[in-house]
Amino acid sequence: MNRPSAASTAGLSAFRHRNYRLFFSGQLVSMVGTWMTSVAQSWLILQLTGNPFDLGLLTVAQFGPVLVLGLFGGLIADGLPKRRTMYVTQTVAMGVSFLLFVLAATHTVQVWEVFVLGAVMGVRNAVDMPTRQAFAVEMVGREDVGNAIALNSAMFNGARVLGPAIAGLVIGAFGVSIAFLIDAVSFLAVLLGLFLMNEQELRPAPRFDRPASVGEVFVDLADGLRYVRRTGLIMLAIAIVGVVATAGINFTILIPPLAADVLHVGASGYGFLMAASGLGSLTAALFIAFGGTRATRMLTGAIVLGVAEILIGGISNYDVDLVLMFVAGAGAISMMATANTVIQLEVPDELRGRVMSVYLTVFAGTNPIGGVAFGAIAANAGAPAAIGIGGAISVVAALVGVVWYRRLPRGSSGRLTMRKRPAPPVTVVGVLDQAGQMTADPAGAVD
Repeated sequence: MNRPSAASTAGLSAFRHRNYRLFFSGQLVSMVGTWMTSVAQSWLILQLTGNPFDLGLLTVAQFGPVLVLGLFGGLIADGLPKRRTMYVTQTVAMGVSFLLFVLAATHTVQVWEVFVLGAVMGVRNAVDMPTRQAFAVEMVGREDVGNAIALNSAMFNGARVLGPAIAGLVIGAFGVSIAFLIDAVSFLAVLLGLFLMNEQELRPAPRFDRPASVGEVFVDLADGLRYVRRTGLIMLAIAIVGVVATAGINFTILIPPLAADVLHVGASGYGFLMAASGLGSLTAALFIAFGGTRATRMLTGAIVLGVAEILIGGISNYDVDLVLMFVAGAGAISMMATANTVIQLEVPDELRGRVMSVYLTVFAGTNPIGGVAFGAIAANAGAPAAIGIGGAISVVAALVGVVWYRRLPRGSSGRLTMRKRPAPPVTVVGVLDQAGQMTADPAGAVD
């Protein structure tokens, strides 16, 4: 099946839209800093405690709020002007990075402070992630949203190549504090991009009035969950991403102890391992942007990721592991970008924020579960064993997904029937006011 991508015929079609160009540029700068902070935070925790399990606890602090609050973030994405929301979320992130810089630079940082700031970022992410994801179609329209998602992935993973590599060198030369400072400053590019956007060129989706009671909040949440449950391909995409994200995408938890305790390559070697994964992801994202997306690619991507991790778990050689991290990164982004595109193209505009929040809650919210579980495995059995087990689970999940995919309804042509069933009725509190929507918004990449 060749869904989804009417938009993938032109590899750079999303750049026709000025607002998207501003979005892309600001995020490219910011994401380099974000990846530097990700590397620096993991290395800082390992320096403070020396225990990989604490990296799992950091993941709980960062993503636990997404698991609890992610669905409510979807309501905010559908109900509030996205551009103004993004001003707030990006400013909060900048403040957290600056506080980490101050604490690290003054040598007063405590583990509990890193966890608390991680939790603040988790609450911020619960709102920021669905808002950012749902905004793509408002910048470029449905005809270019598949290309925009692939380009976002390319940008995100281009930064994932540069960020860890720069972070490894910066940490080795100056310590972790400078990485946090660079990240804090990089958010200025995002805020500038938001400021320069032309609101009149945006294509805001219908936005419902904010719910006036707790009951109305849960009714609105139920609309998104019901749509996911009734739409087979979206349910498959979310389920595969959920399992693989839990078991197979724990790089920030498992690669630091692999680099430090098994490969003995230090902070620079850790940075380059993460950069290799990012380079693989960038390659896959560009392939999707210029070559189109097949829904089956999310299954093959999960298999490629899993096999690469099984081999990493069994081969303790730095040069070989660099190549395998490249392959793992390519598999991961093939799975995630394809699942994201499937969902974005299939969901009705008025439900997009809520359905994306389900996807993002499953993807990001399962990180605490995987973080604790695989951090514990790494602490007791070693990082290679934890990586290999995660890879095996990913492969099994993908094979189950293949069987599931083949059982989905198909038309007479043999292709999977898309949008066969009308979207479930959307419970709207108040009136959908397409013309009266306030500022629509950007800012963000693919988390």
